[in-house]
Amino acid sequence: MNRNEALALVHEFVKNDNLVKHMLAVEGAMRFYAEKLGGDVEQWAVTGLLHDFDWEIHPTIEGHPLAGEPILRERGVAEDIIRAVMSHADHTGIPRQTTMEKALYACDEVTGLVTAVALVRPSRSLLDLEASSVKKKWKDKAFAAGANRQEIENAAAEFGVELWEHVGNVILAMRRIAPELGLVGNINP
Repeated sequence: MNRNEALALVHEFVKNDNLVKHMLAVEGAMRFYAEKLGGDVEQWAVTGLLHDFDWEIHPTIEGHPLAGEPILRERGVAEDIIRAVMSHADHTGIPRQTTMEKALYACDEVTGLVTAVALVRPSRSLLDLEASSVKKKWKDKAFAAGANRQEIENAAAEFGVELWEHVGNVILAMRRIAPELGLVGNINP
């Protein structure tokens, strides 16, 4: 499945614009890491794009992503991508083994925190956001309380990248697609 087909699948099943932007952010982070680590850029990007495609139709721990797996298979998605999507959710019991699987897990939750920090800045932008700003907000447990900081920390460790280096990499990756994410803010690029 190429990116255009994956994006069509996302738009078929996802109507929430913020969820689409989340999947685009994870796609961007996965693309960044594939380039950095010598992975198959298209494969990693499609994996990031598809990882939550079924959340709106299966919005429970029991349903997502388990109930979405047959849809991916019916659509001809490669098994390694399906396995990565399945492994990004701890409750599936599928261990993360490949670097791509570990990257997906590491990029998923942190993109939401990065987005939340960007949106509360005066600029409302990724273009002037640094990891140090995310680190300051990290300490405030009431801020973006839904962002599981322990999972973010564990995922970065499992991926083998120091947490704040990882946050910086994700910011760089998301900057590349800031217009698509609605996170250019009031900065003129």
